[in-house]
Amino acid sequence: MAALTGLPRRIVEQNLVTARQAQEIIEKSIQDKTSFVAAAVASGQLKSRDIALLASEEFGLPVLDISAFDFDLMPQDLVSRTLIEKHRVLPLFQRGNRLFVAQSDPSAMMAIDEIKFNTGMTVEATLVEEDKLSAAVDRYLSANDNAFDDLDGELDDVDLEDPEAAAKEQDANKESGDDAPIVRFVNKMLLDAIKGGSSDIHFEPYEKRYRVRYRTDGLLHEVASPPINLAGKIAARLKVMSRMDISERRIPQDGRIKMKLSKNKAIDFRVNTLPTLWGEKIVLRILDPSSAKLGIDMLGYEPEQKDLYMEALSKPQGMILVTGPTGSGKTVSLYTGLNILNVEGTNISTAEDPVEINLEGINQVNVNAKVGLDFAAALRSFLRQDPDVVMVGEIRDLDTASIAIKAAQTGHLVLSTLHTNSAAETLTRLANMGVPSFNIATSVTLIIAQRLARRLCPSCKEPADLPQEALIDAGFSEAMLASAELFKPVGCDQCKNGYKGRVGIYEVVKITDPISRIIMEGGNSIEISDAARKEGFHDLRVSALQKVAQGVTSLEEANRVTTD
Repeated sequence: MAALTGLPRRIVEQNLVTARQAQEIIEKSIQDKTSFVAAAVASGQLKSRDIALLASEEFGLPVLDISAFDFDLMPQDLVSRTLIEKHRVLPLFQRGNRLFVAQSDPSAMMAIDEIKFNTGMTVEATLVEEDKLSAAVDRYLSANDNAFDDLDGELDDVDLEDPEAAAKEQDANKESGDDAPIVRFVNKMLLDAIKGGSSDIHFEPYEKRYRVRYRTDGLLHEVASPPINLAGKIAARLKVMSRMDISERRIPQDGRIKMKLSKNKAIDFRVNTLPTLWGEKIVLRILDPSSAKLGIDMLGYEPEQKDLYMEALSKPQGMILVTGPTGSGKTVSLYTGLNILNVEGTNISTAEDPVEINLEGINQVNVNAKVGLDFAAALRSFLRQDPDVVMVGEIRDLDTASIAIKAAQTGHLVLSTLHTNSAAETLTRLANMGVPSFNIATSVTLIIAQRLARRLCPSCKEPADLPQEALIDAGFSEAMLASAELFKPVGCDQCKNGYKGRVGIYEVVKITDPISRIIMEGGNSIEISDAARKEGFHDLRVSALQKVAQGVTSLEEANRVTTD
């Protein structure tokens, strides 16, 4: 291992990370072509504030609170957009021939050298916390992006409702570098959603208005309201990008967009159109392949729950079922498991509708009912292809369930999802489909029921003073309250309404002998649930309250995603 120098060495000396962890962060920054500080904050092992204070001591630079800086005073044309995006630096102000820039990693001298070369000025660095700088850079670039200024009235030259005109418009955009206002508007909506960590984008036409909404941290909020007369043109542009038939507006369509953000990163969008009373509503689901590579430690499993999942993944056969409503993070949980299993010596095949995240080394199949390739047909084919691990996107019928259980009983590890509310209901759902109780008891090894709760913003959350009687009524145990640190949301410029990001709430149930006996005796979900509690497996409500006690989320949020 190479000797550490500069900021990484200082961080290790302060016991914030180990030398090995620091080396891994350095390697990650080189791989992603980013700064050490950006990679350290992204890893979740270090806080921006701690790094900034240590960097200030190491390099003798002052730390600036950029959130209090006046963006209107920043130089607008001195540093190119390309350099700002590449190095994530920000020009602050100019004094004569001296240009002051904000950066989070003082060791990244290449950024300063390139700005010197391009501006011909003397450049001096000012230190800013990484998370605040990243937000400021995005804000600065957005303020200078006039992508959808004066949209109304500028787009009458091309009728995108007409297929032939749309094809011409597409060719023209390729030649002009996508400079048409409608193209810039749509691109901006997509990029802003990615930067804001949104999961879905809704383009919605109504009788007298048109709105664009993002789903961020599980909740929808409006971000734009372009003129209503642009509804058809925006829909046509999105359909062109998704390679749909833009002349067909009577039936729903599915498509896909791939947006390349850099040489190493691309984001996919799953697109669906729906004819409504006033035009086509279009919803884009943002599919980020990096979400499958977060690692199991980032998902929010309690230590004992993680151990149960890892134990089930290590078995050569059996069935792991993940359950929960749409948007509860089932796909990420499954792909995290597949990523752990994805080694050279393992043959993994998946059947999905549609494939959401592309992973190299895994054989992924898009089911297509129109041509007879449903989940059951894909599963039958998998079993003739010498599989070790099989993933079925969803068990919807008895045929698929029967083949999946047969695979789990004959030496294969099977992962799949169902739409139920709890682990116990998953087992009774399989029985209601017609799967024999004996087969359920002998094939299913683990069930994970999950929800997603919003995380409290670490920058602004405040301690919550709640009466102990109210907490006991909410479901807290005396043991949980003994070490509980409860917080409430506040709200700041770093978050939305006091929350930033989401964390998983899990009910992880291993099928033990007592639970197996209840299944084979035809027990109902209440009996199974009671047995799981006796075995020590926490339900969703208890898991949510644990996150509240740890200060990860608020009691209000726990109440929103779970019930007593």
